[in-house]
Amino acid sequence: MNIPTNLKYTKSDEWFDPATGAMGITDYAQSQLSDIVFVELLVEEGDTLEAGKPIASVESVKASAEIYAPAGGKVAAVNKGLADKPEAINSDPYGEAWMIQLEGAAEGDLMDSAAYEKYCAERTH
Repeated sequence: MNIPTNLKYTKSDEWFDPATGAMGITDYAQSQLSDIVFVELLVEEGDTLEAGKPIASVESVKASAEIYAPAGGKVAAVNKGLADKPEAINSDPYGEAWMIQLEGAAEGDLMDSAAYEKYCAERTH
């Protein structure tokens, strides 16, 4: 399982990069969902978000899931190409498959990589 140390994480399996304001779903989340086949981003550039609000909906061959903002702030960018290539979440959840980017982000209740790794391990046993 890939858990980059520079990111912050939620208990609902979203990641947040405090350095860039980018966010998306974690490697753990995409592995649990399996093959992602559809992504709908629910926010637009210029929107103001609160941590915990829905930002996207994803569907896989097994299930669908809501994705929530791990931080609040103004939406500076939306990865519009993700809807055309939802499978990028399976291969590159922390890179090509970022979902939105915030400016002036205020972090919600987030875990560092060690705490998130422990949290994921506890759920798989």
